[in-house]
Amino acid sequence: MSTRPQHAYSGPALPVVPEPTHAERTRTLLHLNALATLSTLSRKQPGFPFGSLMPYALDDAGRPLFLISNMAMHTQNLKADPRASLFVTQPSADGDPLGAARATLIGNILQVPDEDKSNVREVYLARHENSRYWVDFADFSFFRMDILDLYYVGGFGVMGWITASDYALAAPDPLADSAQGILAHMNADHVEAMILLARTHSQLEAAEATMTAVDRLGFHLRLKTAEGMKGTRINFPNEVRTPGETRTALVDMIRQARQNI
Repeated sequence: MSTRPQHAYSGPALPVVPEPTHAERTRTLLHLNALATLSTLSRKQPGFPFGSLMPYALDDAGRPLFLISNMAMHTQNLKADPRASLFVTQPSADGDPLGAARATLIGNILQVPDEDKSNVREVYLARHENSRYWVDFADFSFFRMDILDLYYVGGFGVMGWITASDYALAAPDPLADSAQGILAHMNADHVEAMILLARTHSQLEAAEATMTAVDRLGFHLRLKTAEGMKGTRINFPNEVRTPGETRTALVDMIRQARQNI
C-alpha cells in the first residue's frame, strides 16, 4: 500500500469561520419551502396524531401562517386542542433523503385575531398567489403557530434543539434563494475542482464529489472515497452574501489549492 503523504494545505492560515447556527439553518429551510406536514391531535381518535399536507407562509418572526377551511379535519382538531407540530424538509441534493435537512416545530396554532388579519392576508397571498380564489370564502380562516420549541436535523450526526427565542432572532441565509443554482453549476462543471478542495482542505482523497449545501460561511461536500462515502464541510476564507461573492471565493480557493499541489 502506498505511504505517500496526502497533500496538505500550505497557504496562509485561514480564519476559523463558524458554521451557521441550527436556528439560522431552520429559518433558511422554512424560508425556502412553502409546504409541510402538519400533525394535530385527533378528535376522532383521542391522543393520536393526525397528519395533513399543509401550505404555509412565514411572518417577520418566522412564525408559520396557514389559510385553512373550517370543514377540514385538522381545523376541527385545532379548535379542540391547539397543540400541533409542523414538519418541513427539503429535497436531497444527492438522492439520499436521510441526508437532507429537516425541522420539526412544536407549538400552539391559533386563529389570527381580527387586528392582524390584513397583514397576515398580504403575507400569505404573496407566498400563495392561487389562494386569492378562496381567501375570502366565509369558511376559510387564517391561523398562526406560536412556536414553543424546535428540533433541527441537518443530515447524519447534525441535530439539536433550538429555543423559540433563538429562532425568532435568526435570519435566512443570504444565499438561500441562489443556493440551488450554485450547487447545480458546481456539480455539473467543477467536480475535479471540488475533489482538489477536499484533498487540500480536508485531507480526503475522493474519486467523486458532490456539493450538497452552500451558505454564507462555507459548503458541504459528499465524497466517494476508497473507504466509502464521506462528508466534509469547507469554510470560505471570508463571509459571502451574493452568488458573485461566492464565485470569487471559490475561484480564489481553487487557485490557491492548485498552487500548492
